Amino acid sequence: MEPKRAKVLTAAKFRHLLRVTDATSRFPERDTLILLLGVTCGMRVTEIARLEVRHVLTRSGALCQEVSLPGSITKGCRPRSIYLSHQQTVAALQRYIEWRYARGMGAALDRRDYRGLMPNTRLVLTQKGGPFELSVKRRTSSDGVLVEYLAADSLQSYVTGLYRAAGLTNGYSSHSGRRTCASRLIAQGHSLDTVQLLLGHAHIDHVSPYVEVPARQRTEAAAAFDGELD
Repeated sequence: MEPKRAKVLTAAKFRHLLRVTDATSRFPERDTLILLLGVTCGMRVTEIARLEVRHVLTRSGALCQEVSLPGSITKGCRPRSIYLSHQQTVAALQRYIEWRYARGMGAALDRRDYRGLMPNTRLVLTQKGGPFELSVKRRTSSDGVLVEYLAADSLQSYVTGLYRAAGLTNGYSSHSGRRTCASRLIAQGHSLDTVQLLLGHAHIDHVSPYVEVPARQRTEAAAAFDGELD
C-alpha cells in the first residue's frame, strides 16, 4: 500500500495558517519562520531543527541569500543550497533574530559578530532556549541497506500542531510545507531536475511523490492535444 502523502497547501490556506500562527502561537516569531522555511525553501523539519546561526548569518551580521546546508544535517548526507529570496521569509528571519537576542537565547555580549548570537548554536530553539531533541531512527535504503538517521520528532509534532490550530487537520502535517514548495516550483514551470536539486533528492524519481498538479492544470494539459492528433 502506498504511504499517505501530506496535503499541499493552497496560497489561501497558507496565508490563513500564517495569520492564525501569528495571532495564537506563544512564539509567533519562531513559528512563523519555521513554516516559511518549509514552504519557501523546501526544508525538512529536521533540517530546520539542525540549522545553525552561522549557516544563515555572516560574521558581520548579514543574511546569507544562498545558505549552504552541510551534509551533516541533511537526509542522506547530501549537501545542498537553499535560497533566502522570499521577502516574507527574510522579514521573518530578521524578526526572529531580534526576538531571540532580546530574550537572551544563545546570545553573546558583543553584537558586532553574528548580531550577538553565538554562531554554533541552533538557529531555531525550544521555549527553554535549547535545541530540539533528535531521535535515532532506522530505515532500509533503496539498496536494501539498513541505515540510521536523526529525526526531530518533537518539532515535527509541534509543527503539525500549528496546522491543527489553524483547522488544517485532514491530511495536513509538518511535511505539507515541503510538498507545497515542490508543487509551487512545478506550477511555475521549473523542471523536475531543478526541483530535485533544491529539495536535495538523490534521484529524480524521488521528486514525483512531492508534486501535486491541480485538476485545472491537468485539464488544460490534456486539452492542449485537441486538434493535434487528427
